[in-house]
Amino acid sequence: MLYYHYWSGGFRRFIWFLLGFILIAVLVVLDETAGFDRTVINIVQSMESPGLTALAKSLSLVGSSKLAVGISLLTIAILFFILKHRMELVLFLWVGIGSQLLNTLLKLWFHRERPNIHRLIEQAGYSFPSGHSMAAFSLYGVIAYLLWRHMRNRRERLLLILFTVLMTGGIGWSRIYLGVHYPSDVIGGYAASGAWLMLSAACFEAYRNARGRKPVIPRKNADPRK
Repeated sequence: MLYYHYWSGGFRRFIWFLLGFILIAVLVVLDETAGFDRTVINIVQSMESPGLTALAKSLSLVGSSKLAVGISLLTIAILFFILKHRMELVLFLWVGIGSQLLNTLLKLWFHRERPNIHRLIEQAGYSFPSGHSMAAFSLYGVIAYLLWRHMRNRRERLLLILFTVLMTGGIGWSRIYLGVHYPSDVIGGYAASGAWLMLSAACFEAYRNARGRKPVIPRKNADPRK
């Protein structure tokens, strides 16, 4: 049996992310995000410049599946061969693969076409939720979670969170800037991936602590006085 006090906090965060995604999804289906999306796209793309375009393309590349696979393989090698954290490796694979499958299913479910306002690059496939945003949140989020568990220094943890937020937020911004996603796609991607990550981490912590609290069964011939 899972111990509720170990995973209740993570489960509450999962519920909040899930409710956030449901709200965004309903608004997208009802086409209630059109005004918000246009306003944000106009603000972001009004700052267009050669330098920002190069930055956006670089960040978009960082969030692409090819680079994400490379970072994932490196992380897997470190967890398995160097740190020998087998359970954490399972969590890492579970979050990454699950997030990719979830994004594919959601895109097929919603069938939202990509924006056609001012594209700086071409991108195939459906729009909602953003695959780059989901991949970035899952990948950098689970890496931050695994590193956080082994950090004790407050400054190191602060830098870790700052880096994770900047990378994830930057990749989402790049997709809006390049004209291949609506802002609601990006926010929806964060919410969906956040829900998956929180649920996975909560179950992981509950499993670890349940294993650590297994009762010791005395041997039949053991002397009870010892």
